[in-house]
Amino acid sequence: MCVVCGCSGGDAAKLEGAPAHAHDHDHGHDHVHPHTHPHPHEHGHAHHAHEAVGAPQVDAATGDLHYGAGAARVSVPGMSQARAIQIETDVLGENRRVAQRNRAHFFAHGVTALNLVSSPGSGKTTLLCATIEALKRSHPGLPVAVIEGDQQTSVDADRIRATGAPAIQVNTGKGCHLDAPMVAEAFERLPLHGAVVAHGHAHHHDHGDHHHAEKLLFIENVGNLVCPAMWDLGEAAKVAILSVTEGEDKPLKYPDMFAAARLMLVNKVDLLPYLSFDVARCIDNARRVNPSIEVIEVSATTGAGMDRWVSWLMHVEPTL
Repeated sequence: MCVVCGCSGGDAAKLEGAPAHAHDHDHGHDHVHPHTHPHPHEHGHAHHAHEAVGAPQVDAATGDLHYGAGAARVSVPGMSQARAIQIETDVLGENRRVAQRNRAHFFAHGVTALNLVSSPGSGKTTLLCATIEALKRSHPGLPVAVIEGDQQTSVDADRIRATGAPAIQVNTGKGCHLDAPMVAEAFERLPLHGAVVAHGHAHHHDHGDHHHAEKLLFIENVGNLVCPAMWDLGEAAKVAILSVTEGEDKPLKYPDMFAAARLMLVNKVDLLPYLSFDVARCIDNARRVNPSIEVIEVSATTGAGMDRWVSWLMHVEPTL
């Protein structure tokens, strides 16, 4: 996945045999270095290259190629499965530490954070705008904010701001997902954080003792059903949004995402009369990879299912 394909930057994409020295360590501060030090005992020679580096598993009957059948579940040219696993462990381990700090930070501020994930074109932003308007009607005064992830532009953040909700755009460049340090940086710039920001520095503020959700933070991830599945941002839950225009087989094609999600929103149900999408089959497919996943059918256009969705939101509490 993206941990070793290079989009995470730094040394993650170094090929097997390149000089490297690594150790998974914690420097005791709140940011992630753009480089990782995977600790090898691979002193410049790739004697593990026989581990089927880059070789797929081949289906004898059909000739189909399976590059995710190895221990690392990913194939990178010139890199062994063991090396890929080491890099993933180092990078995700550092991200996880920051995510845990995010989670504690959200809890201290009474914030319930939801990580919204989907493929491009699923209607995430339209649904999010409709959700904010529904929350304004049903729970006036409830603080709501958005962290908006995309590779480029602030188009979606501008749409969110038009609803009156504060939003911070995070452009990832070549990155295919948000990570925990990005979310930490963005959260500090939102009113939900409660800090006064001056000249790029946040003044100290009181972290109260909150035991229930008082505020909602929506994190709209980069449109991608692969990489965001493995990156913890400190959220209370991942919510997978699947449009009826995409096909009911998506949970089987992208199982990691639906396995990681607590809720699946089947979106754009107003279009069902014009499509051959089988809702029951879609739900069955999702529960094949995640038997406990909850499902709500919604339409931002007609408002169908929005009351159930808002009720679900109000019952998700921040966790440590």
